[in-house]
Amino acid sequence: MPTLNVNGKTVTVDVPAETPLLWTLRDELGLTGTKFGCGMALCGACTVHLDGVATRSCITPISAAAGKAITTIEAIGGTPIGRKVQAAWQRLAVPQCGYCQSGQIMQASGLLAKNPKPSDQDIDNAMSGNICRCGTFQRIRAAIKAAAQDA
Repeated sequence: MPTLNVNGKTVTVDVPAETPLLWTLRDELGLTGTKFGCGMALCGACTVHLDGVATRSCITPISAAAGKAITTIEAIGGTPIGRKVQAAWQRLAVPQCGYCQSGQIMQASGLLAKNPKPSDQDIDNAMSGNICRCGTFQRIRAAIKAAAQDA
């Protein structure tokens, strides 16, 4: 049975090693903030962090996540960058329907961890794989810039 480190807690799950991390988080561990979007790593709704790197959980088998620190939307606010990103998201009223926002926040937090002062082009490049059906891309960029200024 695979053992995972999820949000700072060690958990053992009784699922096959090839089970996508997304389904392990949602169905086995009850962490439903990470969303299913496309199942092909194209939309970003399922983004989590593996050792601090934004990763699409829908195509990541738990065997690839074992031994790494997995951070989900439920815990990103416990990190300094995640807290700033979430505060900026709220302050600028980024979400419309909200479905994609956990993946957007996880991707943005990963960007700012690597690049604390991103340009518009850096933001566009990093966020290009995260799709928002409501079209809140301008508010997302503004929130990332605000979070970077708060750093």
